[in-house]
Amino acid sequence: MAGQTRYADSVMFCLSKGLGAPVGSLLCGSYEMISRARLVKKMLGGTMRQAGVIAAAGRVALETMVDRLSDDHRKAQKLATGLRAIHNTICDPSDVETNILFVDVSASSVKASEWCERLAAHDIKCRPYSASKIRLLTHADISDANVEQVVRAFATEWPSQRTRDA
Repeated sequence: MAGQTRYADSVMFCLSKGLGAPVGSLLCGSYEMISRARLVKKMLGGTMRQAGVIAAAGRVALETMVDRLSDDHRKAQKLATGLRAIHNTICDPSDVETNILFVDVSASSVKASEWCERLAAHDIKCRPYSASKIRLLTHADISDANVEQVVRAFATEWPSQRTRDA
């Protein structure tokens, strides 16, 4: 992570998804920046009572779940490789460094929003990132079987595949 954030003066990351905490995020930066962020949060009404319970879950996530993040990265690579086998412009596995991948559907001549509707019919939840891209994530609740389900759905819905199978 240090390589990815070395030019940033602040970083925020979520404790749920890959780390499995029920809620919570961490904001990391200088003491001055954190102090300003707390003040702005309070001015906007963003305070929370009983935050200790959430902090405890976040602490458990940080102490016990970090090692499993590599499994999310492995599943993202598996997904990228499977999608690239459908069409070589969909996703480049060498661009996938974490659990986030961007799927380029422009070669299908179908907008990302329509792709998301098609994928929903396969019980896959996603949203368009742009007119031609979909952002997919792997996390603690995504299994290898789910990754295979996504690849199968793309293979079924990809226009050249549909033409070939008809």
